[in-house]
Amino acid sequence: MEYKKDGRDILLYQQDFDLDETLDCGQAFRWQRDNTQKNVTYVGAYLNVPLTISQEGEGVFRLKDTDEETFRSVWYEYFDLATDYGEIKRQLSEDCTMAKACGYAGGIRLLRQDSWEALCSFIISQNNNIPRIKGIIGRLCEHFGGFPPYERLADLSPEDLAFLRAGFRAKYIIDAAKKLRSGEVDLEKIKREPIECAQKDLMKICGVGPKVAQCALLYGVHRTEAFPVDVWIKRVLEMWYPLGLPECCEGIEGIAQQYLFHYIRTGK
Repeated sequence: MEYKKDGRDILLYQQDFDLDETLDCGQAFRWQRDNTQKNVTYVGAYLNVPLTISQEGEGVFRLKDTDEETFRSVWYEYFDLATDYGEIKRQLSEDCTMAKACGYAGGIRLLRQDSWEALCSFIISQNNNIPRIKGIIGRLCEHFGGFPPYERLADLSPEDLAFLRAGFRAKYIIDAAKKLRSGEVDLEKIKREPIECAQKDLMKICGVGPKVAQCALLYGVHRTEAFPVDVWIKRVLEMWYPLGLPECCEGIEGIAQQYLFHYIRTGK
């Protein structure tokens, strides 16, 4: 990874990174593609820090109106720029099917999202499609002036969130906020404990089942061994891995899942 200042922007040079494959693959919901721009451009936020980012060529990205301190303290971590995804893909490609998946969508990176925002987002994602998820999260952020901390939601009722038009998910959001504030569910603890225990702790929240828990672990606390299974990944396992993922995926099953999900869903 290399970068330099370019006026008010940061120019980032990073291989194994593609904006469409990373920001529009269903792992984060605060990014919107700006189709009015010549280059592939997304507008979004992390930790309520806004960003417009464009892809100016293969491995070349412009982070607009971004100073070096913000780049180093916010976006370097968020885009997981310290991780060598080329090496990860070389490891996964020991398996022929994984090699095809990595070759098809080699620009996917696993974003390092905020743990509460990811948990709340995947609670909202239940039985939902991406445009509706983005709409609900957009209304939440607009109402509170950014993604609200769980402490701000813990004293509300589901009726207070009627403006979200989130349906049954509103009560789950409130329950999650209450249990995080009380300490019954500890997001710092689940970063360290065995994955089975972490999943069990998250499932104390009403409406959080195994898939949402695994999503929260993978996308919210970067537990790369987490492996969310939806209808697409069930097909992957049935078609290619009836005995489970190959040994080359051990410890990074969640990253393997990202490549496989994109490959089976959109590949030819």
